[in-house]
Amino acid sequence: MVNLIGTYECKVDAKGRLMVPAPMKKQLVPIMQEGFVLKRSVFNPCLELYPLEQWNKEMEKIGELNQYVKENVDFIRMFTAGVKLVDVDTNGRLLIPKDLVRVAKINKEVVLNSSIGKVEIWDKDLYEKSIDTPAEEFAALAERVMGNKNRNANELS
Repeated sequence: MVNLIGTYECKVDAKGRLMVPAPMKKQLVPIMQEGFVLKRSVFNPCLELYPLEQWNKEMEKIGELNQYVKENVDFIRMFTAGVKLVDVDTNGRLLIPKDLVRVAKINKEVVLNSSIGKVEIWDKDLYEKSIDTPAEEFAALAERVMGNKNRNANELS
């Protein structure tokens, strides 16, 4: 799995192309040949860009679902709705298909946010709203999500 680092702001042109910022492009170079998969996020009004290898791992997990259970089939359909194969061109641009631009309400300014195994692509205003959380609320969320994880036996708690 590739672990990308960073949050970057950039612009999208009228054709839906964005110039991948140089620091992110440098991280993507080893995997650019394989291509990427772009899809709607399940939980947020943004897009998710998966390196093809990571996407294949996600599909392996989903492929384990029993496809004779209607709920599973409905989930697979919704999860893969609008999925596109995309490439970063030789100029370092990524074309976001128009249907996905509409889904994510992308205007001119976007934020590329690294996430575990993928990159989130947000309209800048929507991204700012999603992270506009008071420090106390974020601290409480961090404690709920991470506070009960088993600590490494070598660490002190």
